[in-house]
Amino acid sequence: MAFKRSRNLKILLDKKELTFAGNANLKIYGILNCSSGKRMKPENRIFFSSETEAIEMGYRPCGRCLVFAYKNWLQLKKC
Repeated sequence: MAFKRSRNLKILLDKKELTFAGNANLKIYGILNCSSGKRMKPENRIFFSSETEAIEMGYRPCGRCLVFAYKNWLQLKKC
């Protein structure tokens, strides 16, 4: 389940149960400490417990922090 800002979000982040964050407008996800993700507006942030969850929700990998996954996504998109 994707999460937005809340007290429960802080608890899950502290427990390291959420490992990916995304931009709800651009449909891009990446790791929590990605420099690109840190620059996005807080209201656009969404959090995921797994990479699979982000992909299932229609998000694509970040080209900066998930380079290998992004390149694979590009290849699949071309097919």
